[in-house]
Amino acid sequence: MSKLFGTVMAAHGRHYLVEAEEMLFNCVTRGKKSDVAVGDVVEYKLTSKNQGVIEAITERKTLLYRSDQYRSKLLAANLSQLFIVVATEPGFSDDLICRALVAAEAGGIKPHLVLNKIDVLDLLPAAKKRLEIYQKLDYPVHFVSAKTNPQQTLDILMPLLEGQSTILIGQSGMGKSSLINLLIPDAAIATREISAALNTGKHTTTFVRSYHLNERSIIIDSPGFQEFGLHHLSEGMLERAFPEFRPHLGQCKFYNCHHHTEPGCAVLAAIKTGEISKMRHDMYEQLVHEAAQTLGYK
Repeated sequence: MSKLFGTVMAAHGRHYLVEAEEMLFNCVTRGKKSDVAVGDVVEYKLTSKNQGVIEAITERKTLLYRSDQYRSKLLAANLSQLFIVVATEPGFSDDLICRALVAAEAGGIKPHLVLNKIDVLDLLPAAKKRLEIYQKLDYPVHFVSAKTNPQQTLDILMPLLEGQSTILIGQSGMGKSSLINLLIPDAAIATREISAALNTGKHTTTFVRSYHLNERSIIIDSPGFQEFGLHHLSEGMLERAFPEFRPHLGQCKFYNCHHHTEPGCAVLAAIKTGEISKMRHDMYEQLVHEAAQTLGYK
């Protein structure tokens, strides 16, 4: 009997929607394992006409996830790029942006920043000013207004999405849903169908799901969240995930420099010259501190 393979289109708890040959199958994992992510190509076994069990996950190209000292939350697999959606209002979090950029760098995923609601003209200059720090690091920043100027938004974003597997993340209120509905006109219908198939009722914003933009392009939507833990990244992985640190790594006086308070640290010297921003270095130190926290057992 030949093996069956499909792509995970949505995930909610231990329930997954697997697409194969233009059909959708409601699948579960064996036991209590729930290490499957949207975007995974999986081997599955049918248990009835439209239900199955996931037997194995094929090798992933990339994996984006967040974690704290208690657990990990898989976001999506086999991504090629990440869109971080921010807006002129309500205010966005530099903490979340930095964390998402670090996660993308560590995962080999190309990040973009998308500033939505640029029609709020009185708040636009301040928002643009805050994003300059990321532009100087060569992160692409795109300026759109999904509701006020939808055609211009499509003209900017559609070429970037072509042939890619892209996840959109952002805090609640940034207009991510408006962007999804603009890019995928049938998203509301598709979400209802996915929600019904996964038995999630009306709670359509609580799970990660994938949409076909066309035959070559996939967009993945994620729930709005305020925190992005990176507990799984080691100190070495973190320092390399800050691109502005890289030219200075290996240049410190001590080979095991932590870039904290050590004398002769090339990273600290670069902060004094303005090559590295203090805000970004503070974030690095915060992430290293978080990663060092371990659960205590009595």
